[in-house]
Amino acid sequence: MHRKAIVCGFALAALVAGAAVAGAAEPIRIGAIFSVTGPASFLGEPERNTAKMLEEDINQSGGVLGRPLEIIVYDDETDATKAVTAVDRLIKKDKVVAIVGPSTSGSTLAILPKVEEAKIPLVSCAAAKKIVDPVKKWVFKTPQSDELAVRKIYQHAKKAGIKKVAIITASDAYGAAGREELKALAPGFGIAVVADEVFGPKDTDMTAQLTKIKGTDAQAIVCWGTNPGPAVIARNRVQLGIVTPLYMSHGVASPKFIELAGAANAEGILLPAGRLISEPQVPAGQPQKKILAAYIKEYEAKYRQPVSTFGGYAYDAIMLVVQAIRSAKSADPAAIRDALEKVRGYNATTGEFNFSEEDHNGLTEEAFVMVRITKGDWEMLK
Repeated sequence: MHRKAIVCGFALAALVAGAAVAGAAEPIRIGAIFSVTGPASFLGEPERNTAKMLEEDINQSGGVLGRPLEIIVYDDETDATKAVTAVDRLIKKDKVVAIVGPSTSGSTLAILPKVEEAKIPLVSCAAAKKIVDPVKKWVFKTPQSDELAVRKIYQHAKKAGIKKVAIITASDAYGAAGREELKALAPGFGIAVVADEVFGPKDTDMTAQLTKIKGTDAQAIVCWGTNPGPAVIARNRVQLGIVTPLYMSHGVASPKFIELAGAANAEGILLPAGRLISEPQVPAGQPQKKILAAYIKEYEAKYRQPVSTFGGYAYDAIMLVVQAIRSAKSADPAAIRDALEKVRGYNATTGEFNFSEEDHNGLTEEAFVMVRITKGDWEMLK
């Protein structure tokens, strides 16, 4: 017993010494730019929360390559100019080895030249297809591209016998990218765009645009934007007595949309979304099921608020970078970039990622399910 106690004592001392070395090691610094405040705070707040939660989890389990992980988060306040200032600081002052975010397409597009010039890998949490198409050597992203979302909507509409749609899109980068895809892909599904309206991201009333749409023979309306605009449209549509089916983009796949629109106004709205928001309806054998359930359980216990798709984008971005560092056995930016490009079959909250030299999003339409808002909740359609 005495000999065993001595051996255990030596083992414990070794563990403590190892922990001390790891604690003393230079941290691996990852930068993050999120819209924690401003109009897109419903995107950035859960992303920031998720980043800090993962930083804590990873460090409690020994860090990365025996070094602590430090995630440095800057708030761009939903302002592309401030995102550019933040990326400069992360690269030049903080000396980060990779960056996740920003939250919005506009901010992401604004910083792309900076990360490309600095040769720092970026994993964006924004959806616009043009972020990664054409492929940029140092840029990846986790959200499903707007092209995939449009295809999912049009597939559903076609099955419902819809041949004419009206589109109403935000005038920001995300809305403009969606508008481009909505118009380009419609003919391939035998769908005609009979109205094309635009709204400002900060507009508080869209009755004029919806009144014009009401006067057309559109069989469905497709809205493309992020809150608060789409929530205003949902409310105005009901106020005008419009019963035409309404599709939204995955940019509103958050409980915040239902809250802003009001459950009654959101009732019946259709949209493509990742499985995260309808996790209870995901079959037990589905490859994402365990990670979805674990993320939801931890996040909701820690922050006392429901998860959103957007927090999931940050979760995936950070874990992909960490996975790349571990795979490369290096925190060198070039090694991280190369390892990211080799990611295959990686199941995360958004879907299964398969990056390649030709594809820096790595997702297919299988990353989406169609959901309908029913009684203030998400109903996953078969």
